[in-house]
Amino acid sequence: MLVAVQAAARQAAVRQGVRAFSSTPAQAASLRDLEHRVKSVKNIKKITSSMKMIATTKLNKAQAAMKTAKLYGAANVEIFSQAEVEASAESGKKVLWIVVSSDKGLCGGIHSSVSKQAKRSLSEASGGSLEGVSSDIPVVVLGDKPKQQLGRALPNNLVLSFNQVGKQVPTFAEACAIADQIDELKVNYDSVKIIYNKFVSSISYEAAIMEVHNADALRTAEKFKAYEMEDADDALVNDLASFALTNAIYATLVEGHATEISARRNAMDNASKNAGEMIDKLQMQFNRQRQAVITNELVDIITGASAL
Repeated sequence: MLVAVQAAARQAAVRQGVRAFSSTPAQAASLRDLEHRVKSVKNIKKITSSMKMIATTKLNKAQAAMKTAKLYGAANVEIFSQAEVEASAESGKKVLWIVVSSDKGLCGGIHSSVSKQAKRSLSEASGGSLEGVSSDIPVVVLGDKPKQQLGRALPNNLVLSFNQVGKQVPTFAEACAIADQIDELKVNYDSVKIIYNKFVSSISYEAAIMEVHNADALRTAEKFKAYEMEDADDALVNDLASFALTNAIYATLVEGHATEISARRNAMDNASKNAGEMIDKLQMQFNRQRQAVITNELVDIITGASAL
């Protein structure tokens, strides 16, 4: 009945020369597009909210493991400080760089953080530019994301890379396997500098560098000489240096993992908030446009009725 009244009203309006304000197909299509966009953003919000909940449940476990792993890194610092091992940067000795991150995305800028620090450190060590970085400087990368970023800038320096690390809380066995693979490279270096993400708080992090010295540096340390360690069995000193490297890798892996989980939680929280704001804006736009269509239909009926 309403359709018949609308048709009669339009015909009467046309006969009387009155303009009809009926909705156009373009307006109907626009309403459908807005409705689809609202549904899509709501689905995205569900996904980001679920990922935030998963990251929240993992964060406590990752932080607990990080507190334990930090003791390994502190033990290394204590060993080298007590032995009074000289810093390698002052004498220009050869350094092996290890960049620690992971394979997964959707966690803010943790991957670009260590990549930028690596580029900056290598540039400073080579005169201030990446073009001046010698291909003799070895770089080991843990994680596919930093490998992609550094592979474009330093393709000739990557000597070894690892992936599938950090899916769960890293273990000491994984650190041992990585250290063994590095030893098998037979690369000559005087110290190892590990670039990783340092956990500052649940909402912040920063790129940091942990340095580990090799067995020769331990043999020439003053405190080792004082304790008559220069005559110690070579295997003992080599094992100590290898153990120190494994400790450092383990500590940086676990701390980097905790930083990644925290960053992912924050990223998904921000994404959920942004999706909610977008839903509100799209819903308001949809309501306004639908109201405009309804108003046009009412004006059409009233104008036609008046013309009759």
